[in-house]
Amino acid sequence: MDNFNLHLSSIEDIKEEEKRLQEEYKQKLAELKKIQKEKESVGQVFTKGLLPIYVLHILSISPSNGNDISTKIGERTSGLWVPSTGGIYPLLKKLEKDEYIIGEWDNPKKKFQKIYSLTDKGLVEYEARRHLLRPKIEEALRVFKIIYTDLYKN
Repeated sequence: MDNFNLHLSSIEDIKEEEKRLQEEYKQKLAELKKIQKEKESVGQVFTKGLLPIYVLHILSISPSNGNDISTKIGERTSGLWVPSTGGIYPLLKKLEKDEYIIGEWDNPKKKFQKIYSLTDKGLVEYEARRHLLRPKIEEALRVFKIIYTDLYKN
């Protein structure tokens, strides 16, 4: 009978340990999801807030295709921000629909890649957004500097 009780006790211990590990797993998974969500929200500041004007800026310099725009942003930011083409192409479609840019096939017969150019309306929009966003970007830089100093310089 002692052997039997010892066996039951070890089964109960194993079940208790399984339950504890499962709870720990759920907690760690929730923490990872929270971190991922925070990273995504930081990324959205760039994607939703700065990407449209920066694409217009890149196109104000020279016509480009979507891959080149992503590459140029990566080069200009020393690789710190390289937007995915999955974010670039829907934006290009929207900008084209708004008539801020026009996309033309490099070879209309093969339709290999579309080269996007800024329209006159797009240039006006770019200059307006650039003027409008300047104080907001400067303010954001000041806030980031304060937060950075508070978090890492004290």
